[in-house]
Amino acid sequence: MKLKLLNVLTVSLVTLAILYPGIIFFNLIWGRHIELVKTQDLSCQVTKILKEYNPLYLQPGSINTPQFPAHRKLYRHNFFMELQILAEQYKIATILQWLVLCTPIGIGFGILGYDRYLVYRAAVLKAQVEMLERLWQQSIEQ
Repeated sequence: MKLKLLNVLTVSLVTLAILYPGIIFFNLIWGRHIELVKTQDLSCQVTKILKEYNPLYLQPGSINTPQFPAHRKLYRHNFFMELQILAEQYKIATILQWLVLCTPIGIGFGILGYDRYLVYRAAVLKAQVEMLERLWQQSIEQ
């Protein structure tokens, strides 16, 4: 059973090692694509807002109240908040990707390490048993 588990684990790790560069490359390209789509969406929103705003058109009663700077500050605030949220989501996604990638590798190394530990403990136990048997044989002969 241990041999089958070790073989499955070895095949899984080798397969992961072979596919890992492709996965990373695809992840990198897909991340850049998503960033491009979000940037295009934000630029479309900026264009839409700028088209909606016409500085030559003044509403009656709003001559003394400057409305444009307030809208501009609000828009800049929203734009920077959206960028900050996107950056935080990107960081969280990166951490999760590394966690998903490192967890199976860590489990595999843990299983291999535990297997080596069991072999070491068996060798130590065998050496102790042999030493006790020699002592026992010496005590019988005396």
